[in-house]
Amino acid sequence: MSEKYDAIVIGTGQSGPSLAGRLAAEGLKTAVLERKLFGGTCVNVGCTPTKALVASARAAYMARRAADFGVVLAGQVSVDMKRIKARKDDIVRPSTQGIEKWLSNTSNMTVYKGHGRFESANTVRVNGELLEGQKIFLNVGARAFVPNMPGLDEIDYLTSSSMVEVDFLPEHLIIIGGSYIGLEFAQMYRRFGSQVTVVEMSDRLIGRDDDDVSETVKEILENEGVNVRLKAQCIALERRGSDVVVKLDCSENPKEVTGSHLLLAVGRVPNTDDLGLDSAGVETNERGFIKVDDQLRTNVPGIWALGDANAEGAFTHTSYNDFEIVAANLFDDDPRRVTDRITTYGLFIDPPLGRVGMTEREVRASGRKALIGKRAMTRISRAKERGETQGFMKILIDAETEKILGAAILGIGGNEIVHSILDLMYADAPYTVIQRAVHIHPTVTELIPTMLGELEPLE
Repeated sequence: MSEKYDAIVIGTGQSGPSLAGRLAAEGLKTAVLERKLFGGTCVNVGCTPTKALVASARAAYMARRAADFGVVLAGQVSVDMKRIKARKDDIVRPSTQGIEKWLSNTSNMTVYKGHGRFESANTVRVNGELLEGQKIFLNVGARAFVPNMPGLDEIDYLTSSSMVEVDFLPEHLIIIGGSYIGLEFAQMYRRFGSQVTVVEMSDRLIGRDDDDVSETVKEILENEGVNVRLKAQCIALERRGSDVVVKLDCSENPKEVTGSHLLLAVGRVPNTDDLGLDSAGVETNERGFIKVDDQLRTNVPGIWALGDANAEGAFTHTSYNDFEIVAANLFDDDPRRVTDRITTYGLFIDPPLGRVGMTEREVRASGRKALIGKRAMTRISRAKERGETQGFMKILIDAETEKILGAAILGIGGNEIVHSILDLMYADAPYTVIQRAVHIHPTVTELIPTMLGELEPLE
């Protein structure tokens, strides 16, 4: 016998709980399955804990810079990693517990703590119980990818999940992977006081971004003492006493790096390999991500996939938007689509990067006539007053429609400031709306109209 539900939600990441709440509020008998931590990656091992740690690292960094601002601190600045972790835990815990409590006390909802697997297109087994659902929603997320590297089985290593549980200061942290997760931990632990080396296989950091963004990010990290090794094509690992040795095949010496700890930050894989998707007939791509249409429906009627596991966005904000799309289509007679949203994301180093729309490289590849504006942070009063002049702003405009194609703001407040550009893109308005706006002085945002008044053809 099976327990029948109108809807089953597997996973409680960013979209699952909100969707479950909406389903229950609409009168649907709803089951929610969570095998581990309520709140998923973001709350437990992603955005929330890492940004709490970033804040502690910034406090240490600014304390060491106090003299630059005429502030005298007595004694040497040091960090207490156990207190830093405890602060992080105090921020994470209420969110995790709050989500579980909310779901468990919601009418029309039953929470199952266990791993769910499909037995057919409309049945899921959890803890030995068989659940039958008319509608099934997958919000199973992703996990750190562990590559098949020579020697990896001989050493201990950390991933982004285990790294947030560290309560000690590594003497020398080697990070394999020069993208967003790796770089945030690199700057963070350098500011805590570790020696840090970033090892990246490609010829530049954050490969999805433009060359000038990648190079400036590299300069920011190197200015703080992070060692960056690029073009590491043949990585092998070795345990040497209590140390970890990463062997490199790089164009420059030395050919190996020795450190005390190793962090793997080389991407993420979806948690779809143990869901019984074959039993349900749900299709995935070659990397295991669930295939969905523009409204997040899988190839099997009655099954949807939301969040990181569907390859339509690997961010908390896209996961939540997945919930909004599904709910709007199911209940609001509002045909929202994945293709309605504009790509946007941030790199939360300091100063941060805010990105929206197309990169310069993508605009050039499109062949369209475009305009470009760029302004260094050294030319912005607010940045100089704050003593944070690293980075630049860049914006790309369609020369014919005057619509914004994309922008990158790498500098003080860049991850917040970029939203003024994003909102104008959603409004489908010409760039002249911002160019003619009067912004507050002294701010960074006030220089966006100035930058837009100095556009030049993209050659």
